[in-house]
Amino acid sequence: MIRNSFIFLERIGDRLERDIWRQGIYNWDEFLKRKSIRGISKLKKLYYDRKITKARKNLYYNNSYYFTDILPNTETWRLYNYFKEEAVFLDIETTGLSDYSYLTLIGLFDGQYTKTMIRGINFNVKSLKEELRKYKLIITFNGASFDLPYINKRFPNLVPDIIPHWDLRFSCYKIGLSGGLKNIEKTLGIRRGKIVKDMNGGDAILLWRKYQATGDEYYLKLLVEYNEEDIINLKQIAEHVYEELKRNYSPSNSINLKNL
Repeated sequence: MIRNSFIFLERIGDRLERDIWRQGIYNWDEFLKRKSIRGISKLKKLYYDRKITKARKNLYYNNSYYFTDILPNTETWRLYNYFKEEAVFLDIETTGLSDYSYLTLIGLFDGQYTKTMIRGINFNVKSLKEELRKYKLIITFNGASFDLPYINKRFPNLVPDIIPHWDLRFSCYKIGLSGGLKNIEKTLGIRRGKIVKDMNGGDAILLWRKYQATGDEYYLKLLVEYNEEDIINLKQIAEHVYEELKRNYSPSNSINLKNL
């Protein structure tokens, strides 16, 4: 979808982007071929040509970082199909929300394998920072409001701010999926394991406390399983949301675009 997008250009919003599509200009290449475009001055067209050429070059070199600053936060989803093989789904567990709380574990899912870093066991700031730099897109649910600010407050600059971040919570809202992650999973028919299916964030805090108090790894394993369900299910949600947004924001509901 990113190659069909013009919303990263200054002063181009949904309305003008749709008007460009209605003129039969469905992607960057077609935009560059046109000598003139209705609603865009000749001088502005030349400027946009340079911006699109630069964006196309960065996409060719697989540089997602270029789009971090120029693409509105609510539109990061447009990068998903191009960078999904190099995306990471991220979720954290903590002891609460107070200033005295701390991160207990962080879960990462690259679409095939999960990786869990646990406080006091294998959590290492340097290793985690290096791990995150491998990816081209970070995907969370409510991560813009909670996960990433929480991490960076306690471990400044741990999450590289040059990597585009797609917060699924806001994209879900755009297609009518409201509520928390568990509610959205139920709406989409995504099932969890029997033991953790009814657990919530409060239960995750309790499991950590029980593990700390008893040393019984059973509680830790449950906490890890709960977190893994979160990050694995994020991929299913991302796939659904992307397809819905692509359908809603295609050049025309009556036109079947290729190479989205």
